Amino acid sequence: MACNQRTIDATPDQIWAVLADPMSYDRWVVGAKDIRTADDTWPEVGSRFHHTSGFGPLQLKDNTKVLESEPPHRLVMEARGRPLGIARIEMRLEPEGSGTKVTMTEKAVRPDPVKLLNPALDPLIHSRNTETLRRLEEATHERLKAGTA
Repeated sequence: MACNQRTIDATPDQIWAVLADPMSYDRWVVGAKDIRTADDTWPEVGSRFHHTSGFGPLQLKDNTKVLESEPPHRLVMEARGRPLGIARIEMRLEPEGSGTKVTMTEKAVRPDPVKLLNPALDPLIHSRNTETLRRLEEATHERLKAGTA
């Protein structure tokens, strides 16, 4: 399981505003190319958004579903990129000083052959999620500057 942390100079509510906007995910999630549609109820449990993800010519159209939602502190999602795999992603937001410590954990959960590769995939996922959290910070600060957070 890959685990990343970053302290962002914003409140949990301000960061949650980005997480609660499904149309922002292609802005800050590395590998997300386009958010095609989203349920109006996002990020309630069971809600989804439909995305295109990939790199270069490899593009997958699938969806991400909310498994658990505890605003503004915790969001657990199931991100699908079938046939390559399905991942469980947890975002935790904890106040730390004047900012928020964001912890992102991700692991492949299906199919079994991909799940068995978690130890080998973790360094790649960790590297990708380091950039994802940097972009989340940037998206949060842009939203604050625009006065929409």
